Amino acid sequence: MLAVIVALVGALVYGSADFLGGLAARRLTSLIATAVAVASGLIVLFVLTPIVGFAWVTSDLVWGALSGVFGVIALLLLYACLAIGPMSILSPLTAVVSAIAPMTWGLTVGGETLAPFGYAGLGVAVVAVVLVGFVPERGAVRPSLRGVVMAIGAGVAVGGLLICLDQTGEASGFTPLVTGRAVNLVIVLLIIAVVVLRRRSSSAGTSAGSGTGAGAGTGAGSWDRRGWMLAIGCGILDTTANALLLAALRIGDLSIVSALTALYPAGTILLAALVLRERIAPVQWVGLALALAAGALLGAA
Repeated sequence: MLAVIVALVGALVYGSADFLGGLAARRLTSLIATAVAVASGLIVLFVLTPIVGFAWVTSDLVWGALSGVFGVIALLLLYACLAIGPMSILSPLTAVVSAIAPMTWGLTVGGETLAPFGYAGLGVAVVAVVLVGFVPERGAVRPSLRGVVMAIGAGVAVGGLLICLDQTGEASGFTPLVTGRAVNLVIVLLIIAVVVLRRRSSSAGTSAGSGTGAGAGTGAGSWDRRGWMLAIGCGILDTTANALLLAALRIGDLSIVSALTALYPAGTILLAALVLRERIAPVQWVGLALALAAGALLGAA
């Protein structure tokens, strides 16, 4: 039961981090917001790791670094598929795959077994993920094959991240998260460097007096103070969610934790309703109710 509670809280915190990240991306460029969030989260981990206690286990560091690679792949594919749309289909598809991939791994390769209530809970959780992540769109069109492939790829990458973290030992503490976050930061900074160099190269080919230098690529909003605070808050919450996820994986089964973690959109839509006064669709309310039912069933298992 404890693993269920921790995983559900972690999912809500993940959703809250996404909410702040979305607000930060509106005020900054998405890459800068991501870099700030990743860096702030890494600083928090550096502070907490000695307090929690740790052991430098090579295998755990490798698994942590690999989880960082999966994390960046998931982020890039998710943003790409949502940009193609429609979000109402691709967003829940990503969430479902992110639950099913590690669930399948845990129940097959990991040899996990559940009581009948547990299997029922997993099924209810998958349905809840679809409904909670559903974003009603007017005039939504059928998704392209490219969008579907990207959404599935993003979900598999999230599943890979969970599987990697599940391979780490308790003695390592937060060190797998530290190495994963460090890999995140390096890759994001490399992407930013490539973007800046390309923009400088393209601006060099235009009139030098046009005033469209490389600084225009990042935009004045990149130095927006509130945007930076939102990005830092996103990083802190995301790191907290990662810590809760790792704790849940070490307490309970991968199949259960992955199913509940995929409910992270619940945190986003609840905050959007409270802060931005956005309307929660009836189908999402049903999903939230099913999420609670799934948690109860999985807790009873």
